[in-house]
Amino acid sequence: MSAVIIIPARYASTRFPGKPLIDFKGPDGTMRPLIEHTWRAAQAVPEVDAIYVATDDERIANTCQTFGASVVLTSPYCRNGTERCAEALTKIPENPDVVVNLQGDAPLTPTWFLSDLISSLRQNKSFEVATPVLKCDEATLKRLRTDRGDGRVGGTTAVFDKQNRALYFSKEVLPFGSGVCFHHVGVYGYRPAALAEYSSWQEGNLESSEGLEQLRFLENGSTMLCVEVDSKGREFWEVNNPEDIAIIEEMIRIQNG
Repeated sequence: MSAVIIIPARYASTRFPGKPLIDFKGPDGTMRPLIEHTWRAAQAVPEVDAIYVATDDERIANTCQTFGASVVLTSPYCRNGTERCAEALTKIPENPDVVVNLQGDAPLTPTWFLSDLISSLRQNKSFEVATPVLKCDEATLKRLRTDRGDGRVGGTTAVFDKQNRALYFSKEVLPFGSGVCFHHVGVYGYRPAALAEYSSWQEGNLESSEGLEQLRFLENGSTMLCVEVDSKGREFWEVNNPEDIAIIEEMIRIQNG
C-alpha cells in the first residue's frame, strides 16, 4: 500500500497569523521557518512515497520552494487542513492508499508516530481514519491546564473506547477528574474515499463548537482509530500560540543535550 504526506499550511491563522513562516531554532541550532521544520520531520518517514505542502498563500509557497518542498496550491476557501488535503489529493499525480495529514505546526512529531499511524491504518481495514494519541505525563497535563487557566486554546485531548475507536475530542481537558488523559497528536491518516467524502459534508455543531475538524467524521458516523503511540522519553507539543515557540525551543534544547 502506498502513502503520501500532505502538510496543510495557511497564513491567516486566527490565533497566530503567519505561523508557518515564524523562524525558530531547530535541533542543529539553525533558524528556519516552522513549515520547514515540519517538512524536515516528514522527510524522515521511510514509509511514504511523496511529501507535499498544500497552501493557498504565495508567501508560504515561495518559502517552501526555496528549501526544496513540492507545493500544491489550494483554494482559499478550504475551512481546515482536512479539506485542504482533500483538494490537494485531486491535484497530485500519486494515487495513494493512505493519505497522511501532518499539520504544519507540529515540528516535534517523531518519525515513529507517523510510521505507527500508517501501519495501523493498513492493518485495521475497518477504520476509515486514524490518528495518534499520547498518554499525558505530568508536564503535558500541566501545560494543558495552564493554557485553559490562562484563557488560551492549546492542545486537544482524546477519548476512545476499549477497541481504540474514537468517541470524542475536545479543547477541554478530558476526562474530568483524575482519570488517564490522552493528548491528541495533530496528525491524521485517511483512506482516500473517506477524505473525498469529508468535503461533501457540512460543518456540524460539535466541529463548530470545539473548532476541531476531526469531529466532522464522528458526527457523520465514520470510524476513527486512535493509535496509542510511545513518546520514548521525548516531549511533544504543537505551536498553537506565540508562547509555544519558546516551549518547543526549550524541548529541542533538552532533547539534544
